[in-house]
Amino acid sequence: MAPFRSPAPAAPGPDLSLLALVLVLGLALAAATAKPSPAAAADLIGGIGLTRLAVYDQRPAPDGLMSGSPHVHAVTDEGYYVLGGTGRVELNDLAAGFRSVDLRPGRYVQFPPGTVHRLVSTDRLVLLVVMGNAGLAERGDARIYFGREVDENPGEFARLAGLAAARGLEGALDRRDAAVRAYSRLLELWSKDRPAYFRELGRFIGVHMKAAAGLRREFSEAVAAGPAAWSERFRRRVETLPAAAGEGAPILHDPPDGETLGMCGLLRPVAGFASVGPARDGASGNRGPE
Repeated sequence: MAPFRSPAPAAPGPDLSLLALVLVLGLALAAATAKPSPAAAADLIGGIGLTRLAVYDQRPAPDGLMSGSPHVHAVTDEGYYVLGGTGRVELNDLAAGFRSVDLRPGRYVQFPPGTVHRLVSTDRLVLLVVMGNAGLAERGDARIYFGREVDENPGEFARLAGLAAARGLEGALDRRDAAVRAYSRLLELWSKDRPAYFRELGRFIGVHMKAAAGLRREFSEAVAAGPAAWSERFRRRVETLPAAAGEGAPILHDPPDGETLGMCGLLRPVAGFASVGPARDGASGNRGPE
């Protein structure tokens, strides 16, 4: 862009160069402080994250199972409510090691951060995923397990992690396959050498914890906009009792037409909301956004 030049004024007037500078600085400040309005984390009750997840079943993984990629979160709790189908979730943590939980419609399972987990579908497993911390599990707080050799090769890790973005569904399934091959070796250690299993599990969890430490600021900002903001909202509501706080309005989310490629399957995030408009004159039913 060519530099701004103000014409020489015939008479004293406003300094146009100064006005231009103020305008540029104002636009820069607005861009720096803008927040994505239609999908603010604080929109969902409690500042949680919600996603509909259909576990990958387009083709089996190398171990013969329809599954997602094994992965871990550093600071985010996660829960699965089963909407349909059947399957299981495999959980690995440093306190108890490996265990498997059967999933069927109506069941709900929740686990804390630091749990390496993999979803397995036996019959078209579909879940509602509930995530703490404003959905950080899908916003940076996750690492797929590819084994020690890949963890020690940042370039190879980046290549594998980026397969879905590079090649779509086939890339996502190839990424899953690479993870499952490594994960199968981890489960073999569980069967044959428990001390080695726990050493490898601890090593991998530690790798992600170290990486997550570099994202403290981003994580803290997300929590401040989500759960912390909701906590403050509740405090204000309690303090104003018996009066009503008079804040907020009904909102509505319509599912997107497409799906995104997640670590475990096809995702439809519950993000992007519109206000529910007033009822038409003489109408009594619910109404969508204007």
